[in-house]
Amino acid sequence: MRAVLLATVLVAGCSTSAGTGEVPSSSTVVVPSSAAAPGLKIETVAGGLTHGWDIGFLPDGKVLVTQRTGAIALLSSGRPGATVTTLKADTSTVMVRGEGGLMGLVVHPDFASSREFTTCQTHQENGQPVDVRLVTWRLTDDEKVATRLRELLTGLPVAQSGRHSGCRPTIAPDGALLVGTGDTARASLSQDMNSLGGKVLRIDLRTGAALPDNPTPGSRIYTYGHRNVQGVAIRPGGQVLIAEHGPDKNDEINLLKAGANYGWDPSQGGKVQSYDEDVPMTDLTRFPDAIPAKWQSGDTTEAICAATFLTGSQWGALDGALAVTALKGAKLMLFTMDTDANVKSVAIPPEFADQFGRLRAARTGPDGALYITTSNGDDDKLLRVVPQ
Repeated sequence: MRAVLLATVLVAGCSTSAGTGEVPSSSTVVVPSSAAAPGLKIETVAGGLTHGWDIGFLPDGKVLVTQRTGAIALLSSGRPGATVTTLKADTSTVMVRGEGGLMGLVVHPDFASSREFTTCQTHQENGQPVDVRLVTWRLTDDEKVATRLRELLTGLPVAQSGRHSGCRPTIAPDGALLVGTGDTARASLSQDMNSLGGKVLRIDLRTGAALPDNPTPGSRIYTYGHRNVQGVAIRPGGQVLIAEHGPDKNDEINLLKAGANYGWDPSQGGKVQSYDEDVPMTDLTRFPDAIPAKWQSGDTTEAICAATFLTGSQWGALDGALAVTALKGAKLMLFTMDTDANVKSVAIPPEFADQFGRLRAARTGPDGALYITTSNGDDDKLLRVVPQ
């Protein structure tokens, strides 16, 4: 079966409401379907997971999967029939509440020698939430234990309920660690340059320090004005795109520009203390220099989540497409883009329709396949997706 290319794409940032400077909730652009997407083959690598949050590939072909419950799974391979082992790891300080828990994961580029990987997690002490933090681990040689090595970065804000915890780390081609964070549903944090919430951070993978060429010297903040960043994807060639949750409309795909504001401000410039979610996702009236989104979902939300680029000639017309999972929408979305990351078309593969429920993690494997986790809370799966 072939994926259906949608001829109508909702795009924000291509136009503004006349005379107001505000981005409309959505604008409709008719896009010709220049090529049909290939049909997809979906294989179940393994089941028995619980809210698989992120995926990391080891040099020997094994796969790590973080689970929001605090468990770290080691899969014997990325192929169907893989066995699943739960690593022994002290995750007792992980606060599993609401949207919080054990979240994002990156395997260090030097894993073959260091055996290190880093996770992002909500942290509690004496039963009370403290912060969201990045923790670096070492996998023992026998592959049975993950030993906690260091707190790479602490102090990311956390909500008592776990709401809008973020937290997606991705390693850029220059070795920088990019981390998408959430605003914890607090009105002022996205625009507060003294807070790490509602931001994309750029830090040293070894030390957690701000990198010297960041937009503001000494600051870990790379971009700001975000609501709840759930996906960070590096496009071949270096562009960074993020997937971001909207309130009751306008999920966004954004192209990052160093130092830029993306216009989310539920405090209305400090005028209100409540979390006013009726403000635009990108408020160009309050922030004329804010960066408009490359795509918005329009009058509803899909709760888009992870994002990764498909690469390789085996993908045909989808080589270079941005793959984005959806939680509420329970679908996979495949975005084709021009060189400036403007969305040309969106494909919704029918193979996922009513089959797998909520989709969370998405990473492109070393074999060029797309790997996705389900997040339904019962017998969740790691899926391997390839063209037919």
